[in-house]
Amino acid sequence: MTEQFTSYDDMVAQVITTCGPDIRLATILGLGKPNRLINALYDTVKGRSDLSLTIFTALSLNPPEPSSDLETRFLTPFVQRLYGKDFPRLKYADDMKAGRLPENIHVEEFYTQPGSYVKSAQGQQNYNSLNYTEVADALSTKGINVVFQRVSVNETGHYSLSSNTDLTQDVLDRIQQAGQPRPFCVGEVDHNLPWVGGKAVIPSQFFDAIVSVSSTNDRVFALPRQPVNDGDFAIGFYASLLVKDGGTLQIGIGALADALCYALVLRHTDNSLYRKIINALNPDILSSTLVQEFGGCEPFETGVYGCSEMVNEGFRVLVEHGIMKRRVVDNLTLMRKQNTGELSVEEQETVESEGKYLRGGFYLGSPEFYQWIEEQGVQSNTLEMDRIGRINSVTGPDYELEVEQRRHARFMNICMMATPLGGAASETLPDGRVVSGVGGQYNFVSMAADLPEARSVLMFHAARGDNQESNVRWNLSNLTIPRHLRDIYVTEYGIADLRFASDEECIKRMISVSTSGSAASLKETAVAAGKLNASFDVSAIKQQNSPDILESRLSEFRRSGSLIDYPLGSDFTPVEQKLITALQILKRSTSTTAGKLQLIYRALTTQLPDYEEEVSRMSLSEPTSLKEKLTARLLRYALFSSE
Repeated sequence: MTEQFTSYDDMVAQVITTCGPDIRLATILGLGKPNRLINALYDTVKGRSDLSLTIFTALSLNPPEPSSDLETRFLTPFVQRLYGKDFPRLKYADDMKAGRLPENIHVEEFYTQPGSYVKSAQGQQNYNSLNYTEVADALSTKGINVVFQRVSVNETGHYSLSSNTDLTQDVLDRIQQAGQPRPFCVGEVDHNLPWVGGKAVIPSQFFDAIVSVSSTNDRVFALPRQPVNDGDFAIGFYASLLVKDGGTLQIGIGALADALCYALVLRHTDNSLYRKIINALNPDILSSTLVQEFGGCEPFETGVYGCSEMVNEGFRVLVEHGIMKRRVVDNLTLMRKQNTGELSVEEQETVESEGKYLRGGFYLGSPEFYQWIEEQGVQSNTLEMDRIGRINSVTGPDYELEVEQRRHARFMNICMMATPLGGAASETLPDGRVVSGVGGQYNFVSMAADLPEARSVLMFHAARGDNQESNVRWNLSNLTIPRHLRDIYVTEYGIADLRFASDEECIKRMISVSTSGSAASLKETAVAAGKLNASFDVSAIKQQNSPDILESRLSEFRRSGSLIDYPLGSDFTPVEQKLITALQILKRSTSTTAGKLQLIYRALTTQLPDYEEEVSRMSLSEPTSLKEKLTARLLRYALFSSE
């Protein structure tokens, strides 16, 4: 029988009684973490020297924290509005970030909130580099004796793993297969977590204990949608040309994913405008062999099937606009008939009634997105959540079925840097510091090699920062993707198809999509290494591949409102959207002493509008000190500069 608890303290006491003094906790990533229960256990162990706690997890999500006066003025009202005033921050994550984990508590993560532990020695030392599909096997060796997961419940009292079907069941299976005792499994009911049916529903006896605290009413963690700049849009539109009608789509998250999904929406709903934007970027690309053979530019008739470890905002938009509509069923015979156009009327009805056109392992997005998830989860005819062992792998016994379901698969992911020879760094800096984690990226790149018709597409910016430091680097350590798995790279300057290409051809194609400032040096290094003929001409690249040229190509569409900063919607008010741009200008302009002095001079000598709404939102309408008066002036100047 599943034991019921209504108090976190009582639940923690039971965990200690059941597990003994050495508590080894596995808790799911992202939204599936029961924050208050974890915090209660953490606080108890922290205060007792006779206990120890090891936490195995990933993606520990906390609301953003300000690092300056201006950020405090901006973030405090926003965070309270989006997360509520008493959102339970994960204490172990805050303590590890600050380097203050106690000696009797150890935390090991295989994927982190991007950038959260870059400056944390504890976070860096305790990172575990794993492919997503390796996590269940890894945890079966860790002596896990307790599992925590947040669940949703419906009116009939059934439980759903909801946001996280990805790992829990696989972990328990691997532990059993290893001959280890089953961990004590605890579920915390969250009435705000969307209900998802299908494979996410679990029997009541799955958990040994359920804790449900009636006073808890926390909002589901939301991921604010980020602004999309010109470079993001260019990458998204180029990548959209590689999606084939009747195919399969996996995407990551962030501004590049938003830009890609918006481009696909335009391709389907306003094809004339879509082609104009493509032609503005590169008038020759539509006739390229790569686009004609592996992608397209026409609206979607058959539609695509979504199969992604993470379901996010972009998938919602693709479903709502009738792009993601190709249904699949777990029946090899029916899938083969569907792909050859041989389904009978009755079989077609079966596919339409039982098939799904979106499958994922976990989800993460905005409050609006969670409302949509609730609708899809209840209907159970669109979305299916499944184990990560199914989502991120095709090499098991169902390989033939996966081949039929994931036709023309496009795995769209993001990397930080790449080499001209085809390797990619997506999660680790050259000095070894981890920014996020491997997650499922290697899984998807390798699947592109395992599946016929499939392609891996790695998207990244050719350069970063005001000084346009190149992200295409000859020497790059700590690669996430080795160069022998090279496939397609997309930057804001075009598409580089590296699959089956010689080293010299790879170098030529990668230099062609690099930034103008790096083309000559990359060529020089390649020639010196004997990898490139000196006759290769980079003059056109040096003239064309620059932010200014890109801005001019897209300016018409910016002015007309065809390309907006938040194409998939925003969690920020219009005033806050203006402030974000202004604050970014201030941050860039004050990064050096000379820049800061120059900014102050311009702000003090320029006649500026009042910007009453924006200044009031930052609580600077009535400055009381010289510092506040200067800050208000600088803010007005940044707002003026952003127009």
